[in-house]
Amino acid sequence: MTTIPTPTAEDHFSFGLWTVDWPGGDQFGSATRPRFDPVEVLNKLKEIGAWGITFHDDDLIPFGSSAAERDAILKRFEDALAQTGIVVEMVTTNTFSHPLFKDGAMTSNDRQVRRFALRKVLRNVDLAASLGAKTFVMWGGREGAEYDFSKDYKAALDRYKEGLDTVAGYIKSQGYDMRIGLEPKPNEPRGDILLPTAGHALALIAELEHGDVVGLNPEVGHEQMACLNYTVAIAQALWAGKLFHIDLNGQKSIKYDQDLVFGHGDLWNAFSTVDLLENGFPGGGPRYEGPRHFDYKPSRTESPEGVWQSAKANMEMYLLLKERAIAFRADPEVQAAMAESGIAELAQPTIAPGESLADFLADRSVFEDFDPDAAAKRGFGFVHLNQLAGRYLLGAY
Repeated sequence: MTTIPTPTAEDHFSFGLWTVDWPGGDQFGSATRPRFDPVEVLNKLKEIGAWGITFHDDDLIPFGSSAAERDAILKRFEDALAQTGIVVEMVTTNTFSHPLFKDGAMTSNDRQVRRFALRKVLRNVDLAASLGAKTFVMWGGREGAEYDFSKDYKAALDRYKEGLDTVAGYIKSQGYDMRIGLEPKPNEPRGDILLPTAGHALALIAELEHGDVVGLNPEVGHEQMACLNYTVAIAQALWAGKLFHIDLNGQKSIKYDQDLVFGHGDLWNAFSTVDLLENGFPGGGPRYEGPRHFDYKPSRTESPEGVWQSAKANMEMYLLLKERAIAFRADPEVQAAMAESGIAELAQPTIAPGESLADFLADRSVFEDFDPDAAAKRGFGFVHLNQLAGRYLLGAY
């Protein structure tokens, strides 16, 4: 029988305060359990082997709190951080819950709302820096529309760019050791959100003046809600040098944002995700070195005790998949199958080093003397390679 792995701080697992503290309310039903005290959350995270915590400003400090109330809450929280050793690795700002943001924050048609939102964000950049957070996530859940005729999309993207450049420029001007992670999502709560996928977010970053400190925080469920592949999304972000943070959870295809436990949705994709995160690209290249952050929600069916069982399930699933992914890559049979599939060949430049375009065009073996029918007979063995992955995933080896 496989020994169940135990998480430690060295695994760098982190949880959002909004995850374990979600009381289970939704559009069709009220809360099913009480909320936790934030200090209790820190103590429980320490107990189950987590390393870090993240939060929206309003998760910790109720919207509209006075300066004195804010200071008292933060003092108590910081004292508990020091006692537990839990790290604040990321902070984000809630620009979606209050009715004020019903038409967005950075892209609201109301200029005064945009100005308030930008000030709220900058205030919490300062908070993040004071707590030592290295990442500031910006999720534009209200930056969108239900009706195409309600938005000047060019102006909306201009304002999005303006807001992001302002925040990024502020981070640099203050000398903060912090980067921004944009979090794409296709829809929900808006009918359509302006940065629906990782590719859309990368395109916007390329237009920024301060894009060097802006990258991505892709989430499993957000990519899969759009019928996209999470491993592909984080791979492209890594390739672009823009994978600044990740959100891990589970999702069962195209539906509402489920926020299931990691691996409790598309288990095959979870396995390939962990393989990439832990082993890197087969041919080498950039590696993700950041936290393994879980953005999930304990089911409404769970008791307060069940919340912590579900939190532990996220870490356990990741560690089980990590063990299997490392063994999978090291297996000689797998290495032979990867060679048969031509994976290493893909790393070879199509145009050879030192080969000019004139040389390429003059090489008759490329086209004139090439036998496409003979080449078409090659099999790549991808099914066999995937079945080997399945054997590791299911514990056959």
